[in-house]
Amino acid sequence: MHPNLGELKNSIRVGAVSYLNTRPLVYGFKHGFSMPDMQLVEDYPANVAAMLLHDKIDIGLVPVAIIPFLPEHYIVSDYCIGAEGPVGSVCLFSDVPVQQVKSVLLDYQSRTSVALARILIREYWNISPELIDAREDFRTHIKGTTAGVVIGDRAFEQRKQSGFIYDLAEAWLDLTGQPFVFAAWVANKKIPTDFIDRFNAANRFGLANIDAVVAENPYNLYDLTTYFTRNISYELTPAKRLGLKLFLDKIETIKPVTPLESASLV
Repeated sequence: MHPNLGELKNSIRVGAVSYLNTRPLVYGFKHGFSMPDMQLVEDYPANVAAMLLHDKIDIGLVPVAIIPFLPEHYIVSDYCIGAEGPVGSVCLFSDVPVQQVKSVLLDYQSRTSVALARILIREYWNISPELIDAREDFRTHIKGTTAGVVIGDRAFEQRKQSGFIYDLAEAWLDLTGQPFVFAAWVANKKIPTDFIDRFNAANRFGLANIDAVVAENPYNLYDLTTYFTRNISYELTPAKRLGLKLFLDKIETIKPVTPLESASLV
C-alpha cells in the first residue's frame, strides 16, 4: 500500500455528483467494472468538494476552481467534464442582449461557472453589470435587464424560458482559443497506479456505451445523446490541460472566493 494511503485501509473513497453530465463517467462503476477496493459516494456538488477538502474522500469529481485551495492535489484520470464548443448547460440567460444587461445573478451551485462568468463579463463582453450572489432559486428574477448564470440540469429548463442564451464554454473558446474544463477527477493524495488504470478503464467503458447511458437516464428537456457526445467533451486532452491552466491563472485576478464557495460542479 502506498504510504500516503495509510488512512484508506482497504478502500479508496471516491465522490461523484449525480448530475446528468457525470452519468457516462460513473456508468462503468455500476455496470461491469467491479472495484472492491473503491467506495463510491454520490452527493451534491458542494458536499463532494467539501469532502475532498476535509479528507472525507480521496478522489472527487470536483469543480476545478477548488484546486488552489487543496494543500496537495493530483489529477488522476484521463477524463473530465469539459467542452470544446457550446456546453449547453452553463449559460448566461437574459431577456435582453448582453450589452443591455444591468445586473447578473450568479448561480449559487457553481463557483467555477461563476468565476468563468466574471472573466467573460470583464474580458469578453466588456460590460460592468452589478454582480449578485444568488442564495436561493433565483430564476424567477431573470427578467428585464437582470440576467442570470444558470448551470447544470436547471439550465435546460431555463433554455425554454429566456430569449437570449450565452453559452459560457463557447464564449471562453472564442476569447482564448482554448477548450474549457469544468470539473476533473482530483485526488488529495497520491493514488496507486494500478487503481488509476482500472479507474480510467471504468470511465472509458461508460463513454463507449453512451446509448446504454442514455437509455438508463430518460430525459425530455434535451437530447442526451447530443449532450454526451457533442456538448460535453470528456477526454482530458493536452489542449484542455492548457485551457485549465489558463483559467486557474485568470481566477487569481478576479474577486477571491472561499473554498466552499468554489465547491459546486457544473
